[in-house]
Amino acid sequence: MKTISTTDARKRFRDIVESVKATGKPIAIGRRNKPEVVLVRFPRYNPELSDSTNLNALGGAFDFLWDEPDLYSAKDIKKRYAP
Repeated sequence: MKTISTTDARKRFRDIVESVKATGKPIAIGRRNKPEVVLVRFPRYNPELSDSTNLNALGGAFDFLWDEPDLYSAKDIKKRYAP
């Protein structure tokens, strides 16, 4: 991940925001090449979910599940949990 100094971030903030928005790649901002904060694109916001869940969607916290096999079909889940 690219790290930008706080001074540089202040000077180019608009360009940095546009870059993160366009590419989806986070950029760290810090001092002396040590990241202190990370600027990330905000996910498509779903008002039915909490802010944490919305941020996790972008952060990839559950991306590993895409590689997991489906153990249950929608029919199985409806049978078990729907009245």
